[in-house]
Amino acid sequence: MFILAQEATGMTGFSLIWIVVMLVVLYFMMIRPQQKETKRKNAMLSELAVGDTILTTSGFYGMVIDITEDTIIVEFGNNKNCRIPMQKSAIALVEKPEDAVEKENK
Repeated sequence: MFILAQEATGMTGFSLIWIVVMLVVLYFMMIRPQQKETKRKNAMLSELAVGDTILTTSGFYGMVIDITEDTIIVEFGNNKNCRIPMQKSAIALVEKPEDAVEKENK
């Protein structure tokens, strides 16, 4: 009877270790990459400036005309009258004018 109690305790310890290992894997596979992506996007939005070309989450390219706290005004296409205010969170990608010049020179 004493041997059965020791085996049950060993199984409980093994199960606890398995749960801890799974939580660590979950952290490194899901939570940590999401935190890195959030940090990258916040850095990208903090460096946003007037004149930058952006790609919105809906797939439109435009140029930043004005920036306020949480919104920006974007000019789309060649029509200078097509200026639309939008939230900063709708930006998927920012391209600086200097980066565009470097791409053309290559």
